[in-house]
Amino acid sequence: MLKHKDQLGNVITLKKKPARIISIVPSQSEFLWDIGLREELVGITKFCVHPDEMFKTIERVGGTKKLNINKIRALKPDIIIGNKEENEKADIELLQKEFNVWMSDIYTFEDAFEMMNDLGVIFEKKSVAKKIVGEIKRTLPEVKNIFNGQTTAYFIWYKPYMFAAKNTFIDHVLNYIGLKNAIGNFKRYPKLDDEQLKKIDPQICLLSSEPFPFRAKHIKELKDKLPKAKIGIVDGEIFSWYGSRLLHFADYIKELKKSVRV
Repeated sequence: MLKHKDQLGNVITLKKKPARIISIVPSQSEFLWDIGLREELVGITKFCVHPDEMFKTIERVGGTKKLNINKIRALKPDIIIGNKEENEKADIELLQKEFNVWMSDIYTFEDAFEMMNDLGVIFEKKSVAKKIVGEIKRTLPEVKNIFNGQTTAYFIWYKPYMFAAKNTFIDHVLNYIGLKNAIGNFKRYPKLDDEQLKKIDPQICLLSSEPFPFRAKHIKELKDKLPKAKIGIVDGEIFSWYGSRLLHFADYIKELKKSVRV
């Protein structure tokens, strides 16, 4: 029997290496695919869009917040890989009664490294997981404090405007690259009206491509409200996916720095 503790402190017991895996978090699904678990992955969510081959060939079990529990049961997983923030507590508690469920809880790059290394151990892919983590660790310092402390608002939703604030992975990412979160005094994912936003008056506004798909028209609308701000759309996956997508993080941030010219 092999015991494994997840990032919430739950302990699961496995008789052997899992042969049937369901991943209900996009960034973690991509990571599992990238460490070579292409035959073992039997279920993912409709938001697990990378890589395309995985998205097109693996059974989907609903969305991260709206899982199809009966479909999960039918797939008979040996283990389910979830995340505290991405998945609904009620769904997880239900699944834990029937299956081994390993949960991540990620606020920092270090949390992400721990998750990847732990899953490498569980699935006997320790060396390849370690290699991915090592490459991310090698490149991350290239963009540490690359910005100069500009106040920044990171938009994740429209009507109402919602933001990534403190105690989030995105906030950690912003701080790491040298951006001061203008919404940092708020908790998690606050909603702010136009007057609150004008009062905060961020120097840079980053409009995420997900979960709301911001477009050029939203930049124009926001420019009318914050005429002094630099406003741009950013790849939300780069800022919020904490698996092997972080391999692309440093290069993306370098290009972002050039594009906003600050």
